[in-house]
Formats: sequence, C-alpha cells, structure tokens
Amino acid sequence: MVDNPLALPTHYTVAVRTLLRFGLIMLVVGLLSGIAFQESSKKMSLTPPIGGLSHMDAILPLALVHGHILVIGVLFPFAMAAVLYLSQACDGSEISERALRWITTVYIPSVAVSVLLMLYKGYHVLLSARAGVADMRQIDSELFAGSSMLRHGLYGLSHTGMGIALCIFAWCVWRSLRTKSR
Repeated sequence: MVDNPLALPTHYTVAVRTLLRFGLIMLVVGLLSGIAFQESSKKMSLTPPIGGLSHMDAILPLALVHGHILVIGVLFPFAMAAVLYLSQACDGSEISERALRWITTVYIPSVAVSVLLMLYKGYHVLLSARAGVADMRQIDSELFAGSSMLRHGLYGLSHTGMGIALCIFAWCVWRSLRTKSR
C-alpha cells in the first residue's frame, strides 16, 4: 500500500476544508454582488442634478464590493489553504490545532462582517443619491443612524480581526518552516 503524499494531519484537513468551503461560498457571493451592482447602478442617472453627486461618486462604494469579496473572501482563503499544503510538502513542522482554529474562527467572521459593512455603505450611498441627496458629507454622516462610534467600532473590529488572523497565520507558517536541527 502506497502512502498518500498529499495526506495532511487531521486538524490541517479541517482547516483546509473550512477555508475552501468559505472561499467557494464567497465566490458565489462575489459573483452575485457583481450582478447586484450592475442591476442597481443601471437605475442611477448618468447626469447628476446641479450640485449633486456624479455617477461615479454614487456607485463607487458599491462597485468596490465585488473585487473586495473576491480578494479577501476567495483568493486569501484559497492561498491560505495552499500554503498549509506547501508548508507540509516542504517538510515543515505541524502548526497546532489551536492556532489553525484561531485563524479560521477569527478570519472568517471578520471577512463576513467586512463584506456586510461594504454592502451596507455601498447601497446607502447609491440609494441616498437616487433619492436626491447631493451632499456626500450628509450621506456619510447618516451611516449607522449618525453614530460614528458604532461605525468606527465595527470597521475597526472587522479589519483588526482580519489583520490579527493573517498575522497569526503568517507567523505560524514562518515558524513551521524553520530549518530543522540535525
């Protein structure tokens, strides 16, 4: 019987499956967000009212969602899964189950919250512009019912969570690739 050269420790398999499933779900979400953006922006007039927002100003926050989802929700998780395989193929030491659980349980919810925040902001700006609000400062100040503390707190937590998870991941992989003593 030949050993499977791609065999991973059980906790690696769990982390890789989690990252791949999340990436596949986010691929669908990303594609749907692109379609939703196209359909939503069609109804926005190309000629702004006097003193109003330009077409680009009104649709840009929503236009950026599609690309962000594909990068942070698809490419990063797929790359993280690939790096776990490659670190084992390079005879790296095992990353602990606890560290991999930390990475997936912090990164995935942080990305989900970031995506929801981007969708909320994008549609808020677009719908406000379609309703005739011409001042971007007014539109911006009305986000989260005017609570800048809530807004900054949510954005800060989601971005910090992603950053911490990616730093933990990079640090764990770096440590696992140390030259083994002879």
